[in-house]
Amino acid sequence: MSALTILIAALAGGAVGSLITVRGAHQCRRPSDQAGRRVLLRMNASHAAVTHWGLGHIPIKEDFTILDVGCGGGRTIDLLASRTHGKVYGVDYSEVSVATARKLNERAIAEGRVDIQHASVSQLPFPDATFDMAVAVETHYYWPDLPRDVREVMRVLKRGGTFVIIAETYRGRRNDWLYRPTMTHVLRAAYLTPEEHQQLLVDAGYADVQVFVERSKGWICAIGTRA
Repeated sequence: MSALTILIAALAGGAVGSLITVRGAHQCRRPSDQAGRRVLLRMNASHAAVTHWGLGHIPIKEDFTILDVGCGGGRTIDLLASRTHGKVYGVDYSEVSVATARKLNERAIAEGRVDIQHASVSQLPFPDATFDMAVAVETHYYWPDLPRDVREVMRVLKRGGTFVIIAETYRGRRNDWLYRPTMTHVLRAAYLTPEEHQQLLVDAGYADVQVFVERSKGWICAIGTRA
């Protein structure tokens, strides 16, 4: 069960559940202390299926240099590092996330194949045109200025590089009436429709934008290319 599903179940539980939900919302947005570490470990497990599904829509070449934006507990970095001989970078604005991701990828970091930094998507600590691919798994909801931040991701992509957004829910999904209050009021998240995901990337200047949904599970994957 994902952290988001747990939050929704708690919200349905009344006043006590709502208190739990508020506390849990903070940990989903920016994990901290021991509670945050537990949330990150749960995310590492619960996000695996949607991550594999999303990455299945894009080829990953053996020489790719890849950025994971909002790397959380580091499981996606581990997966990406197993698919490329290029270097995989991760950033997260939560210090607990960075520490957890570094621990999980300790061996790959020692081998020079992975680097994880404490940073915000709004100001990525990389030169222009660094990456062949950037991914954002279950994180774009919380970015401080989503339209500007997706343009910041484009800045660090090479020409022809791809940006992949993967998430476990979207506005208009199955059982949307249950998810929407948590996403909009509790998490204060950018809860977009598939069409809004497409327009977000088009407006930022991405080319060849594609959006995929897995309606039975409520998953979404949006892909754009830096022209």
